[in-house]
Amino acid sequence: MSQPDGLFDTAAARRIDAQATATLGGDGYLLMQRAGQAAWQCALQYWPQARRVVVACGPGNNGGDGYVLARLARQSGRAVCVLHLPGHAPRTPLAQRACTDYLAIGGQVELAPDCLREADLVVDALFGIGLDRAPDAEAAQLIAAVNAAAAPVLALDVPSGVDADSGAVPGAAIHAARVLQFIVPHRGLHTGAALEHAGQRLLATLDVPAQAFDGIAPAASRWSEALLPAQLPPRRINTHKGESGHVLCLGGNHGSGGALMLCAEAALRSGAGLASAATRPAHVAPLLARCPEAMAHAVEDAFDLAPLLARAGVVALGPGLGQDDWARRLWAAALDGGRPLVVDADALNLLAQQPQPLATAVLTPHPGEAARLLGVDAAAIQRDRFAAAQALGERFSAVVVLKGAGTVVAAPGQRPRVIAAGNPGMAVGGMGDLLTGVIAALLAQGLSPFDAASTGALLHGLAGDAAAADGQRGMLPRDLLPHLRARANP
Repeated sequence: MSQPDGLFDTAAARRIDAQATATLGGDGYLLMQRAGQAAWQCALQYWPQARRVVVACGPGNNGGDGYVLARLARQSGRAVCVLHLPGHAPRTPLAQRACTDYLAIGGQVELAPDCLREADLVVDALFGIGLDRAPDAEAAQLIAAVNAAAAPVLALDVPSGVDADSGAVPGAAIHAARVLQFIVPHRGLHTGAALEHAGQRLLATLDVPAQAFDGIAPAASRWSEALLPAQLPPRRINTHKGESGHVLCLGGNHGSGGALMLCAEAALRSGAGLASAATRPAHVAPLLARCPEAMAHAVEDAFDLAPLLARAGVVALGPGLGQDDWARRLWAAALDGGRPLVVDADALNLLAQQPQPLATAVLTPHPGEAARLLGVDAAAIQRDRFAAAQALGERFSAVVVLKGAGTVVAAPGQRPRVIAAGNPGMAVGGMGDLLTGVIAALLAQGLSPFDAASTGALLHGLAGDAAAADGQRGMLPRDLLPHLRARANP
């Protein structure tokens, strides 16, 4: 049950299933039996002591997988209860066949959820990848009963109520301890609200032939720690600071100097050879005291900024910038400077007010900023984070890092990437300023904008996970700094 890097949408999953069935002789029941067997083996592996198993089955093939598991569990001597709603008798030929086989060995079906009270394990086989709307009232009641039970839940393929494409949860949804996906991992389970419901994600490939994947590509890629060495190889021995790039961090308006300090130090800890900081005069001395390695400069207007832009390789624009006249002058100068940009915070808000393509930029919005950039509300962004990130990339001709649980990195013409790192402790002010500095440092070191954004988000998330070893609550952005250095040297 490995976890590959490719993530698939439901259309691709259905095509792979159909091609696998055809390759195996055309009998879909063979795959259904393999799925049920894999699910039962998963249950035995993680809950070997479970003696009373409740399988909640829906009317489709996901329910059919559940009936197969129920039959195997009963044949193994477990006390099994199959539970389905009155209107959820099997409807597909495969599910009907699986149900018949279960009943043939003396299996029973219940229509009331009373059996949930005695369960040691509940298997969710209600709705599979086909559900893209909120469950109806009757199904929502059953889902609530499953969630209220004391037993852990194993979900088959996807937690019922979760959109396998987008990760949205439009209504009631199962909270699963583990999800066993079949054949391919589903992209929606890796971002947004789905992460609250999916628990540990597992995969059973069902040993489908390689031909099943002919002509089908993943819809997204999962970026994990294993990818870091290829993106961050050791430096050559005869190197110098200029080869590692010069990042100019631009921002730190009145009352927000700390944001720029975090950005500059993160750039240095992520490997930038040089880091400059252009900020309000009052913040120069504190910045030097905090990070003497950063070259701090007082700037009042575009004239002061021009020589700094000329020397920089990459501009990190936005941490603590504000939206006053000073901010607008520096924003305009940075856009005219012709340097690759990492655009964050108030720089994104200024961009929303004056939309324009930024072909050499990386945008790093959180859902609220993304909503302003697209002229929608944050809820619309979260309903489909993949679509939102892609829409932002196309609108601004830029690489986009849509922050949040399951950060999505997108760019025009590129397969989106989902970052497999990060934790709730990182939901604190200043974390985005660090990320801006990290991505800018990787850009300065020669990574492409898409790779710098993806690697930077991964590096940032991994550093956050390392810092969280001492606890998520109360974690501060500066707690990540030593871990950035460690993870930047894989």
